[in-house]
Amino acid sequence: MPKTFYITTAIDYTNSPPHIGHAYEKVLADVIARYHRLKGEKVFYLTGVDQHGQKVQQSAAKAGVPPAEFVKGVTQKFVDLRKRLDVKYDDWAETIDPRHKKVVQGMLQRLFDAKQIYKDKQSGYYSVRQEQFLTDKERQANGEFGPEWGQVEFREEENYYFKLEQHKQWLLDLIYKRAKSEKPFVIPNFRETELRNAVERLSGDLCISRPKSRLNWGIELPFDRDYVNYVWFDALSNYISFAGYDPNLSTFNSQPSTFLEKWPAFQIIGKDILVPAHGIYWPIMLHAIGFPDDAMPQLLVHGWWNLGGAKMSKTAGNVIDPFALSDKYGAEAVRYYLMSDIATGKDADFSEERLVERYNADLANSLGNLLNRALPMTQKYRSGMLRSRDPVSVRLFHIMVSDRQISDSDFGSLDPASRQITLGIADLLLTINAVVKSYPAIMDAFEANEILKGITAICTKANVRIEATAPWHLAKDKSKGDELDELLYALGECLRILAILISPVLPKAAHGIFDQLNWKMELSGKEQRFRLEDAKWGGLPDEHIVGKPVPLFPRIEL
Repeated sequence: MPKTFYITTAIDYTNSPPHIGHAYEKVLADVIARYHRLKGEKVFYLTGVDQHGQKVQQSAAKAGVPPAEFVKGVTQKFVDLRKRLDVKYDDWAETIDPRHKKVVQGMLQRLFDAKQIYKDKQSGYYSVRQEQFLTDKERQANGEFGPEWGQVEFREEENYYFKLEQHKQWLLDLIYKRAKSEKPFVIPNFRETELRNAVERLSGDLCISRPKSRLNWGIELPFDRDYVNYVWFDALSNYISFAGYDPNLSTFNSQPSTFLEKWPAFQIIGKDILVPAHGIYWPIMLHAIGFPDDAMPQLLVHGWWNLGGAKMSKTAGNVIDPFALSDKYGAEAVRYYLMSDIATGKDADFSEERLVERYNADLANSLGNLLNRALPMTQKYRSGMLRSRDPVSVRLFHIMVSDRQISDSDFGSLDPASRQITLGIADLLLTINAVVKSYPAIMDAFEANEILKGITAICTKANVRIEATAPWHLAKDKSKGDELDELLYALGECLRILAILISPVLPKAAHGIFDQLNWKMELSGKEQRFRLEDAKWGGLPDEHIVGKPVPLFPRIEL
């Protein structure tokens, strides 16, 4: 059956409104999803919200409203954020959805019947923030629990436990085996080392219930109605529940074809939830319900956006509001900054000044400047018509990529000045060709920031070519008509290819460029308008008429 590229993000906890970190993760996933659609692949992008748990119940009580009403308001903010930043998803996960509840309770019952879940009494120190019991391994050298655990209190209660530790060696073997394959379990590789070390330290089982006497906002255990499910066990299951998994089917291969065509998932998560949730709990949960090793998901672990070197947090009061940012600069500017100023997997320092600087330099002064010069000149000097009739520059380009030396005969009857013009255009074609050829490998490595550097390099070279060729002078010399046509066509084709390459990051801008080129107008506004296979020279036909020039990236003036 045809495979679907199934991409998910960590679902957002509805204890508080979204911040810039949420925006980054969702835009990153959207860019990767759009890239796969650009290649012609079928994509299923799932995102959503985690609505259960003790912290939500406490926040709702503090607000004086029922938990269901509280999460409804916060959920809407996450929905609005995705719309604001033009994030296109295929399904929306909410953990209060009946579809999800059915899968979670089905998984719990299967594990209980298989004696993978047992009841026991535990006493110890409990982190209210992380909603888990702590061990001495979590203590600092001074014997205290670190600030990352928030409020810690001593508790004694009876709960249900999932046999986590007995799967420890299996998980270590999986990580090691996948590291040697083309599809490692964790990306980037330094996160894999971090995970392996955490698994080595794993001891004890996972408490997967909370008594209703202190928490009733959760999914009820199917085998004991006095308890609700632990929020992480509940939340992690969304990746299969909204993909069509049926817990009542005994084997993985007997799952519905709609599920099998998607799974395994490509999951994008923040580094703070790799250990233990996604890197330990999640694969062991899947293994315990019968998922084979080759059906384990792949985790892309991204870093944090910091502020002044410190992690953003609501408590510290240094959270960046993505709504305010997009109101001020626009969604495209925010998307561009988030993708261009951080290397996937690493941390970065957020800077509003840097956002403006990158936008003005790369978009307003480079890509925008190229668009604002090329099309008006085409309108002014050629009434909007692009002509492509056996251009010498294309012949020279093919000679260059074949490594053959260019000879005088390759220029035909061109004079020295015209030779320089055609050589310059051929050099521009070389740069475009290099970026297009490297594009799949770089995007498959999730390095959108590197692709944006290549796009800027094309724009820079094209703008330099305009200055060096001086089409305003060529237009005054009737003998240079062919050279003027060749340059204007090259600039039009350059813009067409740039729109394709930039479409995963800046979809609205890409449509704006195509609209101004008067290209594929029947698909205006639709994602199918862009195909990676079209990023090759010569797409615009001879005597193509471009549209009306409109400034696309006005400079941001502070």
